[in-house]
Amino acid sequence: MSNIKDELQKRILVLDGAMGTMLQQYNFSEEDFRGERFKDYPSPLKGNNDLLSLTQPKAIAEIHAKYFEAGADIVETNTFSGTTIAMADYDMEDLVYELNFESAKIAREVADKFTKENPDQPRFVAGSIGPTNKTASLSPDVNRPEYRAITFNELRIAYKQQVEALIDGGVDLLLVETIFDTLNAKAALFAIEEVKEERHIDIPIMVSGTITDASGRTLSGQTVEAFLTSISHIPLLSVGFNCALGAQQLKPYLQRLSNETDFYTSAHPNAGLPNAFGEYDETPKQMQQYIEDYLKDDLINIIGGCCGTSPEHIKAIADVAKNYKPRKIVIPA
Repeated sequence: MSNIKDELQKRILVLDGAMGTMLQQYNFSEEDFRGERFKDYPSPLKGNNDLLSLTQPKAIAEIHAKYFEAGADIVETNTFSGTTIAMADYDMEDLVYELNFESAKIAREVADKFTKENPDQPRFVAGSIGPTNKTASLSPDVNRPEYRAITFNELRIAYKQQVEALIDGGVDLLLVETIFDTLNAKAALFAIEEVKEERHIDIPIMVSGTITDASGRTLSGQTVEAFLTSISHIPLLSVGFNCALGAQQLKPYLQRLSNETDFYTSAHPNAGLPNAFGEYDETPKQMQQYIEDYLKDDLINIIGGCCGTSPEHIKAIADVAKNYKPRKIVIPA
């Protein structure tokens, strides 16, 4: 297996675009989400995208293939909500291991096929670890500021299960992404370090936070620099930002991050800001121009797309990324 660190020395790597945006095009019904296996399941299942790795695996494999065809070097597993915490919404906590394992396996098979066809461009699978739908550092109840919906330990246990299944399924790296609460991310990182220690393995880790608005802070109130300080005790492959903002709005925060860190940097912004209907209007060409600004300023090592981005967006990004050298970092001896 080619080493992703070697590839990062040579070129800017391209991450895939939005899984959810692509799945919407299939217009899957409740029956499609259920498939034969879950046809009598007592809870509604429409909207549980991670479940489609079990009930519509061909569609998931197709989406991965489309992103690789568009020029992506790394695809993310279909596991954004793959924890017992997030799956509790569908009463599917018991399926978490299987969901992550099968999602990793699907992505692995597609990646291996593309690498075999073109060994000069090895393809990688990133195990997607989302933030869960609970936050460890803020109270969801305005009248009870001391209350927490989840503890650090509960998060750690849930993340550990997800991480083990992703590694068993064959991922090359782990991506802790869309971080709105750094305490949640620290629980995920703690769980990853535990698994690494227990299994005597090393696996690259990408961390990607979310700047939620023009205040330039995460939802739990951290600035770019504070976020970076909070996670820099772990030997990371890369640190970056995704979601919430478009490429143009994200640039100043990426600039600050790039100036402050010796890790590789990543970004996968949305296709602009959502319109009144919650849709993303930024065209591949527009997004390409904003991304080119990152490249001209030497800000980035890994670049992709989040909400609203399609293979067309990723192709436009990949086409421009190959004209630039990756951001240089000083690797300690």
